[in-house]
Amino acid sequence: MARCVSERERERGAMEEMSEGVANIKLYEEAQNKKNRIQVSNTKKPLFFYVNLAKRYLQQYEEVELSALGMAIATVVTVAEILKNNGLAVEKKIWTSTVYIRDETRGRVQKAKVEIVLGKSAQFNELMEAVLNEENVAEDGDEQT
Repeated sequence: MARCVSERERERGAMEEMSEGVANIKLYEEAQNKKNRIQVSNTKKPLFFYVNLAKRYLQQYEEVELSALGMAIATVVTVAEILKNNGLAVEKKIWTSTVYIRDETRGRVQKAKVEIVLGKSAQFNELMEAVLNEENVAEDGDEQT
Protein backbone atom coordinates (compact mmCIF):
# COMPACT_ATOMS: atom_id res chain seq x y z
CA MET A 1 0.00 0.00 0.00
CA ALA A 2 2.87 2.35 0.74
CA ARG A 3 4.04 1.73 -2.78
CA CYS A 4 0.73 2.94 -4.28
CA VAL A 5 0.85 6.14 -2.23
CA SER A 6 4.36 6.96 -3.33
CA GLU A 7 3.48 6.29 -6.99
CA ARG A 8 0.48 8.60 -6.66
CA GLU A 9 2.66 11.24 -5.05
CA ARG A 10 5.17 10.97 -7.90
CA GLU A 11 2.38 11.29 -10.46
CA ARG A 12 0.99 14.33 -8.64
CA GLY A 13 4.46 15.84 -8.47
CA ALA A 14 4.99 15.20 -12.17
CA MET A 15 1.62 16.77 -13.00
CA GLU A 16 2.44 19.82 -10.88
CA GLU A 17 5.80 20.18 -12.64
CA MET A 18 4.10 19.91 -16.04
CA SER A 19 1.50 22.52 -15.03
CA GLU A 20 4.23 24.82 -13.78
CA GLY A 21 6.19 24.27 -17.02
CA VAL A 22 3.14 25.13 -19.15
CA ALA A 23 2.57 28.27 -17.07
CA ASN A 24 6.22 29.26 -17.53
CA ILE A 25 5.96 28.71 -21.29
CA LYS A 26 2.90 30.98 -21.43
CA LEU A 27 4.71 33.66 -19.42
CA TYR A 28 7.75 33.33 -21.70
CA GLU A 29 5.59 33.63 -24.81
CA GLU A 30 3.86 36.70 -23.38
CA ALA A 31 7.25 38.24 -22.58
CA GLN A 32 8.45 37.50 -26.11
CA ASN A 33 5.34 39.15 -27.56
CA LYS A 34 6.01 42.30 -25.54
CA LYS A 35 9.30 42.84 -27.38
CA ASN A 36 7.49 43.67 -30.59
CA ARG A 37 4.94 46.04 -29.01
CA ILE A 38 4.92 49.77 -29.67
CA GLN A 39 2.93 51.79 -27.16
CA VAL A 40 1.96 55.03 -28.84
CA SER A 41 1.44 57.99 -26.57
CA ASN A 42 0.15 61.48 -27.06
CA THR A 43 3.58 63.02 -26.45
CA LYS A 44 3.78 64.85 -29.75
CA LYS A 45 6.34 62.55 -31.34
CA PRO A 46 6.11 62.83 -35.11
CA LEU A 47 3.86 60.34 -36.86
CA PHE A 48 6.72 58.96 -38.93
CA PHE A 49 8.72 58.22 -35.79
CA TYR A 50 6.17 55.47 -35.13
CA VAL A 51 6.01 54.42 -38.80
CA ASN A 52 9.79 53.99 -38.98
CA LEU A 53 9.90 52.22 -35.61
CA ALA A 54 7.22 49.78 -36.80
CA LYS A 55 9.24 49.12 -39.98
CA ARG A 56 12.31 48.30 -37.86
CA TYR A 57 10.26 45.97 -35.66
CA LEU A 58 8.88 44.22 -38.74
CA GLN A 59 12.45 43.70 -39.97
CA GLN A 60 13.29 41.95 -36.67
CA TYR A 61 10.01 40.13 -36.00
CA GLU A 62 7.26 38.64 -38.13
CA GLU A 63 4.70 40.99 -36.62
CA VAL A 64 4.36 44.20 -34.62
CA GLU A 65 1.70 45.18 -32.11
CA LEU A 66 0.63 48.81 -31.97
CA SER A 67 -1.16 49.88 -28.81
CA ALA A 68 -2.72 53.17 -27.67
CA LEU A 69 -5.11 54.75 -25.21
CA GLY A 70 -7.54 57.61 -25.68
CA MET A 71 -6.45 60.40 -28.01
CA ALA A 72 -3.42 58.42 -29.24
CA ILE A 73 -5.73 55.90 -30.95
CA ALA A 74 -5.93 58.10 -34.06
CA THR A 75 -2.12 57.98 -34.36
CA VAL A 76 -2.05 54.17 -34.11
CA VAL A 77 -4.72 53.81 -36.77
CA THR A 78 -2.87 56.23 -39.07
CA VAL A 79 0.44 54.38 -38.60
CA ALA A 80 -1.24 51.05 -39.38
CA GLU A 81 -2.91 52.47 -42.50
CA ILE A 82 0.35 53.98 -43.79
CA LEU A 83 2.13 50.63 -43.43
CA LYS A 84 -0.75 48.75 -45.07
CA ASN A 85 -1.21 51.24 -47.93
CA ASN A 86 2.52 51.12 -48.73
CA GLY A 87 2.32 47.33 -48.99
CA LEU A 88 4.62 46.73 -46.01
CA ALA A 89 2.14 45.15 -43.60
CA VAL A 90 -1.08 43.19 -43.43
CA GLU A 91 -3.62 43.49 -40.67
CA LYS A 92 -3.83 40.41 -38.45
CA LYS A 93 -5.91 41.40 -35.40
CA ILE A 94 -7.60 44.40 -33.87
CA TRP A 95 -8.75 44.58 -30.25
CA THR A 96 -10.72 47.36 -28.69
CA SER A 97 -11.47 47.66 -25.01
CA THR A 98 -12.07 50.07 -22.19
CA VAL A 99 -9.61 50.44 -19.35
CA TYR A 100 -9.73 52.35 -16.10
CA ILE A 101 -6.88 54.74 -15.37
CA ARG A 102 -6.21 56.60 -12.14
CA ASP A 103 -6.09 60.33 -12.76
CA GLU A 104 -4.74 62.63 -10.03
CA THR A 105 -7.39 65.29 -10.59
CA ARG A 106 -10.45 63.26 -11.64
CA GLY A 107 -9.85 59.95 -9.82
CA ARG A 108 -10.67 56.81 -11.78
CA VAL A 109 -11.20 57.56 -15.49
CA GLN A 110 -12.43 55.28 -18.26
CA LYS A 111 -10.36 55.30 -21.47
CA ALA A 112 -10.68 53.59 -24.82
CA LYS A 113 -7.85 51.24 -25.80
CA VAL A 114 -6.93 49.76 -29.16
CA GLU A 115 -4.34 47.16 -30.10
CA ILE A 116 -3.54 46.42 -33.73
CA VAL A 117 -1.34 43.51 -34.76
CA LEU A 118 0.31 43.86 -38.16
CA GLY A 119 2.29 41.15 -39.91
CA LYS A 120 4.91 41.44 -42.61
CA SER A 121 3.47 41.53 -46.10
CA ALA A 122 4.69 39.02 -48.68
CA GLN A 123 6.70 41.76 -50.43
CA PHE A 124 8.02 43.45 -47.24
CA ASN A 125 11.68 42.47 -47.75
CA GLU A 126 11.67 43.51 -51.41
CA LEU A 127 10.10 46.88 -50.63
CA MET A 128 12.52 47.58 -47.79
CA GLU A 129 15.47 46.63 -49.98
CA ALA A 130 14.27 49.02 -52.68
CA VAL A 131 14.01 51.84 -50.12
CA LEU A 132 17.55 51.15 -48.89
CA ASN A 133 18.87 51.15 -52.48
CA GLU A 134 17.18 54.50 -53.16
CA GLU A 135 18.73 55.97 -50.01
CA ASN A 136 22.18 54.71 -51.02
CA VAL A 137 21.83 56.20 -54.52
CA ALA A 138 20.74 59.54 -53.01
CA GLU A 139 23.72 59.53 -50.63
CA ASP A 140 26.11 58.77 -53.50
CA GLY A 141 24.64 61.65 -55.49
CA ASP A 142 25.09 64.02 -52.54
CA GLU A 143 28.73 63.03 -52.15
CA GLN A 144 29.49 63.74 -55.83
CA THR A 145 28.05 67.27 -55.82
